[in-house]
Amino acid sequence: MKKIALLTLAACLSATPAMAEDLTPRVNASRAAIKGFFGELGGQLKGALKKGGPLEAIKVCNTNAMGITSAHSEKNGWQIGRTSLKPRNMANTPDAWEASVLEKFEARKAAGEDTKKMEHYEVVTQNGKQVFRYMKAIPTAEKPCLACHGSKIKPQVIEALDKLYPQDKARGYKAGDIRGAFTISQPM
Repeated sequence: MKKIALLTLAACLSATPAMAEDLTPRVNASRAAIKGFFGELGGQLKGALKKGGPLEAIKVCNTNAMGITSAHSEKNGWQIGRTSLKPRNMANTPDAWEASVLEKFEARKAAGEDTKKMEHYEVVTQNGKQVFRYMKAIPTAEKPCLACHGSKIKPQVIEALDKLYPQDKARGYKAGDIRGAFTISQPM
C-alpha cells in the first residue's frame, strides 16, 4: 500500500513540472529585472529632482514610467510593473493576487520585518496556464518619496498631481511605509 502511495505521489509530481521546478533561477532573474527596471526609473527620477524638484519628477513619472515599464517587459519577455493598494495611476491598480500579497506585506511590516528585504513569489494558474509571479516591496524613503507621496506636499505639487492624476490615492505615506511593489509575471 505504501508503495502505491509513493508511486501515485511521484506521478503527481511529474505531472506538474512547474511545482517540482527549482524556482531559484526565476527568483534571481526577477530580482535582476527589478534592479534594472528600478535603476533606470530611479535614475531618471533622481535626475529630474536635481534638475527641477518634485514638479520635474512628476513629469518623468507621467511621461516616462510606462515606457520604461514596457521596455523592460519586452526585454525580458515578461509582464513587469508597479502596483499599490493606494495607486497614483489607476493603470497600476493591483489584481486580486497582487492585492493579497500587498496585504501580506503590510502584515509582515507590522510584525517587524524589514520592508527593504520583503518579497514574495509563487506559481499560480492564470487562464488555465501556470505562471510564476514575483513581487518586491517598495519602501517609502523620506527623501525623495515624501515630496510627492507624503502628507506635507507643497501646494504647487498637489496642483500638478491633481491635474495629471485626478484619482490619485498615493498620498499620506510616512518614511518606512510600503509604497507598493514591483510585480512580475513570467510564463512557465
